[in-house]
Amino acid sequence: MTELPEPEAKPGQVVVRVRAVCVHPADIAATTGMIPGGPVQPPFSPGWDIAGEVAAVGPGTTDFGVGDRVVGMIPWYLTRGTPGGYAEFVAADAEWMVRLPDELDFVSAATVPLNAQTAHQGLALVTPAGAILVTGASGGVGGFATELALRSGYRVLAQASHDDEQWVRDLGAHEVISRSVDLATVGPVAAVFDAVPLGEAAVAAVEDGGVVVVTRPTPPIDPARGVRQELQLIRHDRELLADLVRQVAAGQLRTRVAATMPLTEAADAHRRVLAGGLRGKVVLTVG
Repeated sequence: MTELPEPEAKPGQVVVRVRAVCVHPADIAATTGMIPGGPVQPPFSPGWDIAGEVAAVGPGTTDFGVGDRVVGMIPWYLTRGTPGGYAEFVAADAEWMVRLPDELDFVSAATVPLNAQTAHQGLALVTPAGAILVTGASGGVGGFATELALRSGYRVLAQASHDDEQWVRDLGAHEVISRSVDLATVGPVAAVFDAVPLGEAAVAAVEDGGVVVVTRPTPPIDPARGVRQELQLIRHDRELLADLVRQVAAGQLRTRVAATMPLTEAADAHRRVLAGGLRGKVVLTVG
């Protein structure tokens, strides 16, 4: 742990006193040099999704006042860890943040921005029709994708982690598929949201002329099949984020937390995520 001067809010910024920050696979990818855009040279701070309170407001910033509860996503693909969310205080562009409803706690809120926006934006690449297979439906992106696909009128086939089928079933999936099932025996379906992603194993379930949405680059699909392959990379959308946060606060979308750990145990949190088997997200807490 390193002590740094508290950041100052520049014009258009707020300083957020961080209360919770979500641990994402993307954080681990950054520390191992596997982040899109190439390795980031240290020192840098991991952390995309933060929730907390406004501690200071920069000149000309009118969106928030000191003490406001907020949640937001640091666009790490732009900041490259300067700033990142693993800190007690973060100077963030006000545009990155949205108001946090009183009904939603900091820890749960921190699981929403990256996961829910990725799910929503990925589904927007697919025209609702017929059935969709969601891989990794037990996870953050996959869980939100399952819920949002149901709302869009899909028949949802959702792949669940071992012994986690009930959570996915409770999300409303029409059919829950175990991870041990050969996906070539499923479908064929019009679309696959490959949230893991599994790559070729998931492609086996899509019909010729269908579409596969992936969250990381995967091997190309045989052109003869006419399958459209879409890579979903997150882009910050403040209006969308505010709407998704409101839905989670109202109980219209569900999220879950596997464990909370203090910020000082961030390295152990990464090891816990790498070990797998979690049911929900790991969230670092501050203060």
